[in-house]
Amino acid sequence: MWPGLILCGFLTIGGYGLKLVPGLHESGFSALVFALLLGLVVGNLPGLGRMASAVQPGLHFATRWLLRGGVVLFGFSLTLQQIGALGPLILLLDMLIIGAVLLVGYQLGTRVFGLDGEVTLLTCAGSAICGAAAVLATEATIRARPAATAMAVATVVLFGSLAMLVYPLLYPFTGLDEGWFGVYIGATIHEVAQVVAAGDAVGPDALANAVIVKLVRVMLLVPFLLLAGQWWLKRRTDADSAERGALVIPWFALGFVMTVVLNSLVQLPVALHDGLLLAGQVALTMAIAALGYETRLDKLAALGIKPFALALCLFVLLAGGGLLSVSILTRL
Repeated sequence: MWPGLILCGFLTIGGYGLKLVPGLHESGFSALVFALLLGLVVGNLPGLGRMASAVQPGLHFATRWLLRGGVVLFGFSLTLQQIGALGPLILLLDMLIIGAVLLVGYQLGTRVFGLDGEVTLLTCAGSAICGAAAVLATEATIRARPAATAMAVATVVLFGSLAMLVYPLLYPFTGLDEGWFGVYIGATIHEVAQVVAAGDAVGPDALANAVIVKLVRVMLLVPFLLLAGQWWLKRRTDADSAERGALVIPWFALGFVMTVVLNSLVQLPVALHDGLLLAGQVALTMAIAALGYETRLDKLAALGIKPFALALCLFVLLAGGGLLSVSILTRL
């Protein structure tokens, strides 16, 4: 595991180093974005990008445990008072966006693009809820084919990363203030780490709101899995498919809530509080560096165009429909 973690550590140091370079510092992009781009470049270099067997355990640890641990520790930057200030309409916004992406996306995938149900459902779940984590959780629930899972993960990583880079550039043209743009980020970008990167690139208010709204979406993964599992069983007619896969609970979302509650009720020593926040930021940066390293451009090209066409449609739906929904919400 250590070779992969050391690689993520070097990419993280490089990301923080690029953040300090004059010109790049003023770009508004965080160390998370630079670490992702470094990982993408290194992962696709001849030779260096083929160290899969040596670094894979560490990369898996980073994208799974460091990501979730970083999100949990990020809860120490928020309080219940901040969450309550957003109001119950945020839950309604997340439910509306998730429902629209799932319903529209499934019809597009199966009827317009002719994709099978597994690829379509996994891609829609990843786009609507929380990226690759939602894809893997849904895979465990419906027992999808590995090929279908690989396609779905590739598409949500690609367009989630695109959103992470594009959204901060769109911010000045949306007419939203920083806080509401954070709501827009959290309601429409795929991965938790991508939301953190985009929010951080815009500003502290955007980052705080983006993570809150995103974690609400992540928490909605649990009822989605329960409903999707039951629906999938009913539509399957094979005798071998009668058994449903194990339900995956997003414990890191629950851990995030617990740290927010703790931060709201207990005043930790300043040094300890700042240290926990720094540890969370480093963990998230290492996770997204690993995500970039594992994104192979040649494998993406070999997957075919239809899953990417579906993911592109969902990306447009999220970006356009989400902006319209948030703009309406600001007027209520």
